[in-house]
Amino acid sequence: MKITLLNMGKISDSYLKEGIEKYFGRLKHYTQIEIHDLELPAKWQKLPPLELKKKEADLQLKWIEKADCVVLLDESGRQFGSLEFSTFIQQKQLQSIRHLMFVSGGSWGFDTTIYEKAHLKISLSKMTFPHHLVRLIFLEQLYRAFTLLRNEPYHNA
Repeated sequence: MKITLLNMGKISDSYLKEGIEKYFGRLKHYTQIEIHDLELPAKWQKLPPLELKKKEADLQLKWIEKADCVVLLDESGRQFGSLEFSTFIQQKQLQSIRHLMFVSGGSWGFDTTIYEKAHLKISLSKMTFPHHLVRLIFLEQLYRAFTLLRNEPYHNA
């Protein structure tokens, strides 16, 4: 199963880049994974939120294919514990899902066209995180899920 994390915007903070690279490198041992950061033209930042979300959706839709299982990282989504999330990943593997696409939106969330493409929404916490930090948190949890599935000691170490 191929896993993609699709993000809005680039990361400039070196500590976040380092953490993301760390877990991305670790995940390569468990699954085929890709991370795509979609850049926004600077002029878009001045758009009203609804227009900005529509522009972001236009970029996101270029990456989403009909056969993809699309999961939005969204504050109103279902919350999983780490064990539950590992079971979710295992279920997708057993269902022979070819491409599991996780989408992290911009500061204002998602346009309705993206919600319509989603098979599921997942919330990483009841707390609100900056969308750039979500990448690192999500990749760590994905790595944890794979170590749980292989009974490796990372989860309780």
